[in-house]
Amino acid sequence: MSYTALARKWRPKKFSELTGQEHVRRALVNALESGRVHHAFLFTGTRGVGKTTIARILAKCLNCETGVRAEPCGVCASCLEIDAGRFPDLIEVDAASRTKVDDTRELLDNVQYAPTRGRYKVYLVDEVHMLSAHSFNALLKTLEEPPPHVKFLLATTDPQKLPATVLSRCLQFNLKRLPAADIAARLKLILEEEEVAFDAAGLKLVAQAADGSMRDALSLLDQLIAFGGGRAGEAEARAMLGTISRDHVLRIAQLLAEADGAALVSCARSLEEFAPDYAQVLDELAALLVRVGLRQAVSDYEGDELYAPELLERLARALSPEDVQLFYQTAIIGRRDLPLAPDPRTGFEMTLLRMIAFRPAGEWLTSRPGAADPAARAGGSITAADASPGSAASAAAAGGTSGAAGAAGRGEGAGTTGSSGGDSWAAIVNALELSGAARQLASHCVLVGRQGPVVRLALDARNQPVRTPAQEEKLAQALSRYFGEPVRLEFQVLSAGAETPALLARRVSEQELAAARRAFDAEPGVQGLRERFGATVLPDTVRPVK
Repeated sequence: MSYTALARKWRPKKFSELTGQEHVRRALVNALESGRVHHAFLFTGTRGVGKTTIARILAKCLNCETGVRAEPCGVCASCLEIDAGRFPDLIEVDAASRTKVDDTRELLDNVQYAPTRGRYKVYLVDEVHMLSAHSFNALLKTLEEPPPHVKFLLATTDPQKLPATVLSRCLQFNLKRLPAADIAARLKLILEEEEVAFDAAGLKLVAQAADGSMRDALSLLDQLIAFGGGRAGEAEARAMLGTISRDHVLRIAQLLAEADGAALVSCARSLEEFAPDYAQVLDELAALLVRVGLRQAVSDYEGDELYAPELLERLARALSPEDVQLFYQTAIIGRRDLPLAPDPRTGFEMTLLRMIAFRPAGEWLTSRPGAADPAARAGGSITAADASPGSAASAAAAGGTSGAAGAAGRGEGAGTTGSSGGDSWAAIVNALELSGAARQLASHCVLVGRQGPVVRLALDARNQPVRTPAQEEKLAQALSRYFGEPVRLEFQVLSAGAETPALLARRVSEQELAAARRAFDAEPGVQGLRERFGATVLPDTVRPVK
């Protein structure tokens, strides 16, 4: 029982059947239709993108019995013999096995003779970069001025190894890697014609694994059909390719959104039973984050076969755009660094922990129950429960804000209101959905007043570089959401003595540190060590316990 591999059975026989490579197809079709066909063509590109296929189609176009045309008839004797590989005037040469100069000279001795059957004698030299330097020298003159009945079609995966003298004598076409979507569409068409059951998600996985090569995709598809017992499903594709279920990748993304380090490590360790390729897991996580980022930036992005729109929408709401960018960058850098880790699993776990460790501070981190409020530590109001025991500065901070900042919020003229509901500026900053540079800008300001849609802020002169149009726009949008109406910002220089949320947080932190050092010095055990052993306390090693 003979079986023809899908890569051979479904090899395109006409330009219209090609997938991708539109730039090459268009140039060749126009040349054939206008009768301006060059005598030497060089097709370059990675494996399996169609170099030899295009060369054979071009040979059929030149020798079709119906005449030189852009679409060969496919039924005449010449077309059928070229498809079968037995046309006498199509001389296919594997340069990898015929590298010697004697082989090239023997080949060129027959160039002068007219074609036996066809209109042109076509020399198709595959992997031409494997020829020796002497072989190239022997080929140069014939390649530049061949007889009118000869065409040279050269193909290579490594054009950098070709001499410049050869490149200058050829029309060069660089074939591109095929997009995964185009490969998946071609695989779907083939399976429908072959009447093989399949899952669209399984075809997407095969197309991604092919890495731009249609031939690799068809070989993997053959393997998948055999592995799945005549079916090309998603579960079978993941098992064959060694990839984990996308449910695990979604779970990791959800735990990243919750910043739950313990659950994240537990989930990462549970993958070990599948013996995954951790680099591939990071690839899939990065691919998911790309889709989430597209969902956030493009409102009508609908996802693909792997991830439904509702899943992407849920993650897009759970993650901030800054989060998505940070996690994506960390994932691809972590993938690069996996070989340097003690072992792939610990490298993978550390990459996930790095994502939440470097997460930007912002109000959205406090959305999960029990989460600490980093915004409060960065300059917002601090509650008595958060402050360290016995700290007078913490108790003062729990009251709302300092006198200077409160005065800035209340000292307006007629018709000017301070803040919504009497909140201090520090409390407002704490409530804003801001992170990064925009939050720094807000933390280094004091609210001067608000009159209608105008919010006047005083900015610390030392932090003027933080004020950029982009950060002003982010702050204005956040304040508009806070006040429930559009606002416009006006800035002035902060007067001496006024205290911004950032300065308040710094003062509170310094007072807490001083209180902790005093409490440490007062400890009986510390005093005993000093008296008995002459011990000395290093002040920089004492830190308040949060």
